[in-house]
Amino acid sequence: MWQEARGMGRGIREKHLLAPLASHLAPHALRSSHGFTILEIILVLFLLVGLLGIVLPRISLEENLGSVGRRMVGTVRSLQGMAMLTQKTVRLYVDLDRGIFWPVILDGNEEKVPTDATWATPLNLPEHIRFSDMLASQGKKETGRVDLFFYPTGRVDPMTMHLVDKNNNVLAIAIEPVTGAIRMSDERIEPTKPLTIPDRVRPLLQTPASVR
Repeated sequence: MWQEARGMGRGIREKHLLAPLASHLAPHALRSSHGFTILEIILVLFLLVGLLGIVLPRISLEENLGSVGRRMVGTVRSLQGMAMLTQKTVRLYVDLDRGIFWPVILDGNEEKVPTDATWATPLNLPEHIRFSDMLASQGKKETGRVDLFFYPTGRVDPMTMHLVDKNNNVLAIAIEPVTGAIRMSDERIEPTKPLTIPDRVRPLLQTPASVR
């Protein structure tokens, strides 16, 4: 009996000795099994919320002038290919006031909507971007409608278009009259003035037959 009671007393002392040790090891055991303590997770979340508050206002999900310009260039190239593939003239209507544009295929006296679902409905500019002006065969316009023609030979009517965003930034898109090349610029592209020959030089350019 005495030995049994002695053993019970030793067991009680061992429990009291192990209790403080377990209390010291508990946080470390929690970290090793779960990776982070709750306090550390709260601190990380707090830092993330602060960073997002700084970064998110600087991120814009709206299309910018560059992306809209590239989309317009892609539209021109697609319609150029459509005219060559169908061997029919394609007309692009551009509504400067509403900021929309749509193509039709000229078949005799009829205008047909392209079969491609892409052109089933008019395409539109983003709300924060508008047409400033457009120069084509009908002259320069700031309002109204402009027509642009694409021919079966691959030729496209020369055109200069200016887009403006809500901050008055400008993007110019121009189709060269001779080569048909398309160029973009963040500055206005004014039409080139025809070369004028001074009157004093004209006699020097005349052939002998015309002089006689």
